Amino acid sequence: MAYRRTERVLQHLAARRDAIVAAARMIAGEQGLAAVQIAPVAERAGIAAGTVYRYFPAKSDLVEALIEAVSAREIAAFRKAADAAPGPLSALAAGLVGFAARALTHRRLAWAVSAEPVDAAVDDFRLAARRALAAEIETRIRAAIAVGHLPEQDAGAAALAVVGLMLEALIGPLAPAADAGRARESVQTVTLLALRALGVVDARARGLVVQTTMPRPEEDAA
Repeated sequence: MAYRRTERVLQHLAARRDAIVAAARMIAGEQGLAAVQIAPVAERAGIAAGTVYRYFPAKSDLVEALIEAVSAREIAAFRKAADAAPGPLSALAAGLVGFAARALTHRRLAWAVSAEPVDAAVDDFRLAARRALAAEIETRIRAAIAVGHLPEQDAGAAALAVVGLMLEALIGPLAPAADAGRARESVQTVTLLALRALGVVDARARGLVVQTTMPRPEEDAA
Protein backbone atom coordinates (compact mmCIF):
# COMPACT_ATOMS: atom_id res chain seq x y z
CA MET A 1 0.00 0.00 0.00
CA ALA A 2 2.84 2.39 0.80
CA TYR A 3 4.32 1.75 -2.64
CA ARG A 4 1.01 2.66 -4.30
CA ARG A 5 0.83 5.92 -2.37
CA THR A 6 4.37 6.74 -3.41
CA GLU A 7 3.53 6.04 -7.03
CA ARG A 8 0.50 8.32 -6.85
CA VAL A 9 2.62 11.06 -5.30
CA LEU A 10 5.20 10.75 -8.06
CA GLN A 11 2.49 10.94 -10.69
CA HIS A 12 1.05 14.03 -9.01
CA LEU A 13 4.47 15.69 -8.88
CA ALA A 14 5.11 14.94 -12.55
CA ALA A 15 1.69 16.28 -13.52
CA ARG A 16 2.27 19.46 -11.54
CA ARG A 17 5.65 19.98 -13.19
CA ASP A 18 4.13 19.44 -16.63
CA ALA A 19 1.40 21.97 -15.82
CA ILE A 20 4.00 24.57 -14.85
CA VAL A 21 5.94 24.02 -18.07
CA ALA A 22 2.70 24.18 -20.08
CA ALA A 23 1.85 27.51 -18.45
CA ALA A 24 5.30 28.82 -19.34
CA ARG A 25 4.83 27.62 -22.91
CA MET A 26 1.52 29.45 -23.25
CA ILE A 27 3.01 32.68 -21.94
CA ALA A 28 6.01 32.39 -24.24
CA GLY A 29 3.69 31.77 -27.19
CA GLU A 30 1.64 34.86 -26.37
CA GLN A 31 4.20 37.35 -25.08
CA GLY A 32 7.66 35.95 -25.70
CA LEU A 33 10.35 34.40 -23.56
CA ALA A 34 11.05 37.57 -21.59
CA ALA A 35 7.53 37.32 -20.16
CA VAL A 36 8.22 33.88 -18.68
CA GLN A 37 8.61 34.91 -15.05
CA ILE A 38 7.83 32.86 -11.96
CA ALA A 39 4.84 34.95 -10.76
CA PRO A 40 2.86 35.03 -14.03
CA VAL A 41 3.62 31.38 -14.69
CA ALA A 42 2.31 30.48 -11.24
CA GLU A 43 -0.82 32.52 -11.86
CA ARG A 44 -1.41 30.88 -15.23
CA ALA A 45 -0.91 27.43 -13.69
CA GLY A 46 -3.24 28.28 -10.81
CA ILE A 47 -0.69 27.66 -8.08
CA ALA A 48 1.41 29.70 -5.65
CA ALA A 49 4.74 31.12 -6.76
CA GLY A 50 6.41 29.17 -3.98
CA THR A 51 5.21 25.95 -5.56
CA VAL A 52 6.91 26.86 -8.84
CA TYR A 53 10.15 27.51 -6.97
CA ARG A 54 10.01 24.02 -5.47
CA TYR A 55 10.15 22.58 -8.97
CA PHE A 56 12.32 25.27 -10.58
CA PRO A 57 14.58 27.08 -8.08
CA ALA A 58 15.53 29.73 -10.67
CA LYS A 59 13.95 31.19 -13.77
CA SER A 60 16.75 29.70 -15.85
CA ASP A 61 15.68 26.23 -14.71
CA LEU A 62 12.15 26.91 -15.90
CA VAL A 63 13.34 28.31 -19.25
CA GLU A 64 15.57 25.28 -19.76
CA ALA A 65 12.63 22.95 -19.09
CA LEU A 66 10.44 24.97 -21.46
CA ILE A 67 12.94 24.82 -24.32
CA GLU A 68 13.53 21.11 -23.72
CA ALA A 69 9.79 20.44 -23.76
CA VAL A 70 9.19 22.38 -26.97
CA SER A 71 12.19 20.69 -28.59
CA ALA A 72 10.97 17.24 -27.58
CA ARG A 73 7.51 17.96 -29.02
CA GLU A 74 9.00 19.19 -32.29
CA ILE A 75 11.26 16.18 -32.69
CA ALA A 76 8.42 13.79 -31.85
CA ALA A 77 6.17 15.49 -34.42
CA PHE A 78 8.94 15.44 -37.04
CA ARG A 79 9.55 11.74 -36.39
CA LYS A 80 5.84 10.88 -36.50
CA ALA A 81 5.36 12.64 -39.85
CA ALA A 82 8.50 11.08 -41.32
CA ASP A 83 7.68 7.59 -40.10
CA ALA A 84 4.27 7.76 -41.77
CA ALA A 85 5.81 8.46 -45.19
CA PRO A 86 6.37 5.64 -47.69
CA GLY A 87 10.08 6.13 -48.34
CA PRO A 88 13.26 7.82 -47.07
CA LEU A 89 13.03 10.91 -49.29
CA SER A 90 9.30 11.42 -48.74
CA ALA A 91 9.97 10.92 -45.02
CA LEU A 92 12.44 13.79 -45.07
CA ALA A 93 10.00 15.99 -46.99
CA ALA A 94 7.14 15.15 -44.63
CA GLY A 95 9.22 15.96 -41.57
CA LEU A 96 10.34 19.29 -43.01
CA VAL A 97 6.85 20.30 -44.12
CA GLY A 98 5.48 19.51 -40.68
CA PHE A 99 8.24 21.43 -38.94
CA ALA A 100 7.75 24.46 -41.18
CA ALA A 101 3.98 24.42 -40.72
CA ARG A 102 4.24 24.25 -36.95
CA ALA A 103 6.83 27.03 -36.87
CA LEU A 104 4.48 29.32 -38.79
CA THR A 105 1.41 28.32 -36.78
CA HIS A 106 3.21 29.01 -33.50
CA ARG A 107 5.61 31.64 -34.78
CA ARG A 108 5.80 33.62 -31.53
CA LEU A 109 6.65 30.52 -29.53
CA ALA A 110 9.14 29.30 -32.15
CA TRP A 111 10.88 32.68 -32.11
CA ALA A 112 10.85 32.76 -28.32
CA VAL A 113 12.56 29.42 -27.85
CA SER A 114 14.86 29.72 -30.87
CA ALA A 115 16.20 33.24 -31.13
CA GLU A 116 14.46 35.91 -29.05
CA PRO A 117 17.15 38.13 -27.48
CA VAL A 118 17.11 37.52 -23.73
CA ASP A 119 19.66 36.21 -21.24
CA ALA A 120 22.84 34.92 -22.90
CA ALA A 121 22.67 31.84 -20.66
CA VAL A 122 19.60 30.72 -22.61
CA ASP A 123 21.73 30.21 -25.71
CA ASP A 124 23.19 26.97 -24.36
CA PHE A 125 19.69 25.50 -24.00
CA ARG A 126 18.80 26.66 -27.50
CA LEU A 127 21.93 25.15 -29.01
CA ALA A 128 21.13 21.80 -27.44
CA ALA A 129 17.62 21.94 -28.93
CA ARG A 130 18.96 22.83 -32.37
CA ARG A 131 21.50 20.02 -32.22
CA ALA A 132 18.75 17.55 -31.38
CA LEU A 133 16.62 18.71 -34.31
CA ALA A 134 19.62 18.66 -36.65
CA ALA A 135 20.43 15.12 -35.51
CA GLU A 136 16.91 13.97 -36.41
CA ILE A 137 17.17 15.61 -39.84
CA GLU A 138 20.63 14.12 -40.33
CA THR A 139 19.22 10.64 -39.71
CA ARG A 140 16.68 11.17 -42.47
CA ILE A 141 19.29 12.59 -44.86
CA ARG A 142 21.56 9.58 -44.28
CA ALA A 143 18.67 7.20 -44.95
CA ALA A 144 17.92 8.93 -48.26
CA ILE A 145 21.62 8.88 -49.24
CA ALA A 146 21.83 5.16 -48.42
CA VAL A 147 19.21 4.27 -51.03
CA GLY A 148 20.53 6.68 -53.65
CA HIS A 149 17.79 9.28 -53.36
CA LEU A 150 20.26 11.99 -52.36
CA PRO A 151 23.84 12.51 -53.58
CA GLU A 152 26.76 11.71 -51.29
CA GLN A 153 27.39 14.62 -48.93
CA ASP A 154 28.28 15.54 -45.36
CA ALA A 155 24.92 14.72 -43.79
CA GLY A 156 25.77 16.45 -40.52
CA ALA A 157 26.70 19.73 -42.15
CA ALA A 158 23.71 19.49 -44.49
CA ALA A 159 21.32 19.00 -41.57
CA LEU A 160 22.71 22.04 -39.77
CA ALA A 161 22.30 24.10 -42.94
CA VAL A 162 18.69 22.97 -43.30
CA VAL A 163 17.89 23.94 -39.72
CA GLY A 164 19.41 27.37 -40.26
CA LEU A 165 17.65 27.85 -43.59
CA MET A 166 14.22 26.98 -42.24
CA LEU A 167 14.44 28.96 -39.01
CA GLU A 168 15.78 32.08 -40.70
CA ALA A 169 13.29 31.95 -43.57
CA LEU A 170 10.26 31.22 -41.40
CA ILE A 171 10.71 33.03 -38.10
CA GLY A 172 13.94 35.02 -38.27
CA PRO A 173 14.00 38.83 -38.15
CA LEU A 174 14.22 38.99 -41.96
CA ALA A 175 11.30 36.60 -42.50
CA PRO A 176 8.13 38.07 -44.05
CA ALA A 177 5.28 38.98 -41.72
CA ALA A 178 2.96 36.11 -40.92
CA ASP A 179 0.09 35.71 -43.39
CA ALA A 180 -2.33 32.90 -42.60
CA GLY A 181 -3.64 32.97 -46.16
CA ARG A 182 -0.20 32.21 -47.56
CA ALA A 183 0.98 29.73 -44.93
CA ARG A 184 0.84 26.74 -47.27
CA GLU A 185 2.77 28.61 -49.95
CA SER A 186 5.41 29.69 -47.44
CA VAL A 187 5.82 26.17 -46.08
CA GLN A 188 6.13 24.68 -49.54
CA THR A 189 8.58 27.34 -50.72
CA VAL A 190 10.95 26.84 -47.80
CA THR A 191 10.75 23.05 -47.94
CA LEU A 192 11.40 23.12 -51.68
CA LEU A 193 14.51 25.23 -51.10
CA ALA A 194 15.77 22.76 -48.51
CA LEU A 195 15.23 19.75 -50.76
CA ARG A 196 16.92 21.46 -53.70
CA ALA A 197 19.87 22.37 -51.50
CA LEU A 198 20.22 18.72 -50.52
CA GLY A 199 20.44 17.74 -54.18
CA VAL A 200 16.90 16.69 -55.07
CA VAL A 201 16.12 17.35 -58.74
CA ASP A 202 13.67 20.23 -59.04
CA ALA A 203 10.78 18.30 -60.59
CA ARG A 204 11.00 15.57 -57.98
CA ALA A 205 11.36 18.09 -55.15
CA ARG A 206 8.22 19.89 -56.30
CA GLY A 207 6.32 16.62 -56.48
CA LEU A 208 7.36 15.64 -52.98
CA VAL A 209 6.34 19.01 -51.53
CA VAL A 210 2.98 19.15 -53.29
CA GLN A 211 2.11 15.59 -52.31
CA THR A 212 2.99 16.05 -48.63
CA THR A 213 -0.03 16.71 -46.44
CA MET A 214 0.08 19.78 -44.22
CA PRO A 215 -0.58 18.97 -40.54
CA ARG A 216 -4.06 19.74 -39.30
CA PRO A 217 -4.43 22.55 -36.70
CA GLU A 218 -5.34 20.08 -33.96
CA GLU A 219 -2.08 18.22 -34.62
CA ASP A 220 -0.26 21.51 -34.18
CA ALA A 221 -1.65 22.51 -30.79
CA ALA A 222 0.99 24.38 -28.86
